[in-house]
Amino acid sequence: MKQKNNPLLTWLLTIGFMVVAFLALFPLLNLTLASFRPATDLMRNGISLIFDPSTLTLDNFIFIFTEAEIYWKWFGNSVWISLVIVVLSLLFSSMVGYALAVYDFKGRNFFFLLVLIILMIPFEILMLPLFQLMIKLNLVNTYSAVILPAIVAPIAVFFFRQYALGLPKELMDAARIDGCTEYGIFFRIMLPLMGPSLAAMAILQGLNSWNNFLWPLVVLRSNDMFTLPIGLATLLTPYGNNYDILLAGSVMTIVPIVILFIFFQRYFVAGLTVGGVKG
Repeated sequence: MKQKNNPLLTWLLTIGFMVVAFLALFPLLNLTLASFRPATDLMRNGISLIFDPSTLTLDNFIFIFTEAEIYWKWFGNSVWISLVIVVLSLLFSSMVGYALAVYDFKGRNFFFLLVLIILMIPFEILMLPLFQLMIKLNLVNTYSAVILPAIVAPIAVFFFRQYALGLPKELMDAARIDGCTEYGIFFRIMLPLMGPSLAAMAILQGLNSWNNFLWPLVVLRSNDMFTLPIGLATLLTPYGNNYDILLAGSVMTIVPIVILFIFFQRYFVAGLTVGGVKG
């Protein structure tokens, strides 16, 4: 018998979700409105919804698009670093997770346990030995120092391993009978089947790389090599705070992430849902 939905419960849930969505979007709305206000108004009234609408101006964004060349240098650095990290992380993490899921080799459980242990350790604890390693490799103030620690992410390895556990092993046996190599099985057969998980993890890794502040701050030294989070932070100094440019730049920073999620949210939800039920 088909169960009837309770209209009252549906309305209550809808209202509740709308309230939660408003609370989540309120800071973004406040930030967006503040980015159109001049610096004098921001210093006088602060970042709040109480302001004179007649003071709204596009000067902050005009300045970014016409005069703030260093901003677009930081923007390009963030885009390039994020793309490289996403591509390499998806490649290597999916290979490791796939191997831990489908191959029975000595020490498999031990290596998976190491992944779980690293996953539970805060990055701040690993940051000092990582920085010492970068010094020994002479990679400080290079993009490689930012990229290398992120190309095999423990959370991505765990996620791909859980997803690969549900892949049909019969396809592997059939491919071996046809003479396909193990690399061929992975890249030509199994990797396409992991498409939803790749899309979901691409968004998560892209977000983490785009918003990463602490590690690039530690290993990067040159102003023209900064990523967006570090570059925007340099706008706040003891000698002057460019809040108007900072807020406008922050809004422009959010735009690519919003566009990315809007176009790929279907794959993101599908990947998380399917990957979460694999045993």
